[in-house]
Amino acid sequence: MPDPGPVAVFAPAKINLTLHVTGQRADGYHLLDSLVVFADVGDWVHLAPADRLTLAITGPQAAALPVSDDNLVLRAARLMGAGGSFTLEKRLPVASGIGGGSADAAAAVRACAAARGCALPAAADVLALGADVPVCLAGRPVRMTGVGEGLEPLAHPLPAGWLVLANPGVAVPTPAVFRALARRDNAPMPGVLPQFGTLAALAGFLNAQRNDLEPPAIQIAPVIDGCKAALAAQPGCLIARMSGSGATCFGLFADERAALAAETALQAAQPGWWVAAGALRP
Repeated sequence: MPDPGPVAVFAPAKINLTLHVTGQRADGYHLLDSLVVFADVGDWVHLAPADRLTLAITGPQAAALPVSDDNLVLRAARLMGAGGSFTLEKRLPVASGIGGGSADAAAAVRACAAARGCALPAAADVLALGADVPVCLAGRPVRMTGVGEGLEPLAHPLPAGWLVLANPGVAVPTPAVFRALARRDNAPMPGVLPQFGTLAALAGFLNAQRNDLEPPAIQIAPVIDGCKAALAAQPGCLIARMSGSGATCFGLFADERAALAAETALQAAQPGWWVAAGALRP
């Protein structure tokens, strides 16, 4: 029998190390080719037994996310046919290009499956919740293709490393970024990804790749360029880039001490920004 007790599931931030826009379907959805990883920074989804489905939102970012019937946690619970009392501990900034809502939905799916003792649904079954929900449900480094349903595990594990995430506190609506995209038929990543023996090798590969949404996002919110530059200027930063459709940027670090020092320095220099450091999740 399933354990009827409470369940807590971590919802890690999703980072697009690369994001190539390679086409657009007739229905308007864009085709992507993206190297996706996760950081030890994120939200928590708590589920407790209850007669009806409810949601409360707590945490430092709760004020930016009012409770509504359209919340992805509730939508995920309905998809799973589950009830219960959910609490979303919101720590990631809202609509910031690091999959916060999608990670929350995936965590809710996991919580429902754990509470009911059932298997996780297939990627195609959760795609209706959002293009990033399948990859967040996978929760491991993958090559993501199509509109988000193509999830190819990496042939070799990524080297250990750290990410420093910084969001300058601006809202950049994803549809507006795609509308400002200059072209939608850009080149994908190489057909076969190389083995990254060191973090420096990974950074070298990333430097030859792109986030095609970065230029249009910077056009809409120029502060993103300054955020990326502030990360790149930190000692030990191997590469800085925007994640997803923004406005969060990441810096890749090989050394934990350097990453934590960068986090402290950016928090002091930009008290209005959201800044967090976390290890790359394997």
